[in-house]
Amino acid sequence: MLEEDGLVYVTQPFSRDKTGECYPLDRVRLLPPCYPTKILCVGRNYAEHARELGNEPPAEPIIFMKPNSSLLAHGGEIVYPKLSRHLSYEGELGVVIGKRARRVPADRADEVIFGYTCVNDVTARDLQQKDEQWTRCKGFDTFCPVGPWIVPREEVQLDALRVCTWVDGEKKQDAPVTDMLFSVGQLIEFLSAFLTLEPGDLIATGTPPGVGRLEIGSRVRVEINGVGCLENIVVAEQD
Repeated sequence: MLEEDGLVYVTQPFSRDKTGECYPLDRVRLLPPCYPTKILCVGRNYAEHARELGNEPPAEPIIFMKPNSSLLAHGGEIVYPKLSRHLSYEGELGVVIGKRARRVPADRADEVIFGYTCVNDVTARDLQQKDEQWTRCKGFDTFCPVGPWIVPREEVQLDALRVCTWVDGEKKQDAPVTDMLFSVGQLIEFLSAFLTLEPGDLIATGTPPGVGRLEIGSRVRVEINGVGCLENIVVAEQD
């Protein structure tokens, strides 16, 4: 748990009970803030993003998944795979589930949310255009940077959040989460209607317009006010 004095240990995952151990933030290396049983992602959840890729806004959520092996911590290196020639960033709000849940109505979604984090849904855009399914283009190792931490739900004013993405110091994306076609509550209702949500599961809620290329050496930052700033650098895949 992050406090003003540093990182405080808790008794178990998703607990607020402290052990008393505390370490200064500058003396620890941040890992992904959750290790989900599944990473659930939402496609085309901002109308203008759907249109910028040549698609109409969907009538219901478009769901896909990333493998856990794609997780990457704040400060980690995004590997530009040799199989792709067009890598793209997608800054997103991440929702972390706090308790086992099934068939949750939208108006009770807060009861199962532990907190919020930043996500970068890195995508091999050329492979996305080539493949019928999105597993390969979004599933490479390091293609799901998450972090730097999770902010508890009670501390976040959801309708005041903005998702911003910067590449090499230039702002590329900037949109309020209220622009989402399907709200966090609606997404949880939709997902939990057909699968069980487990503690630690991550929902990437979709990216706003402004997606673009990443190059080897690019430094990409996803910033959400009141949640945090997730920063990573792109490196070439090694033999």
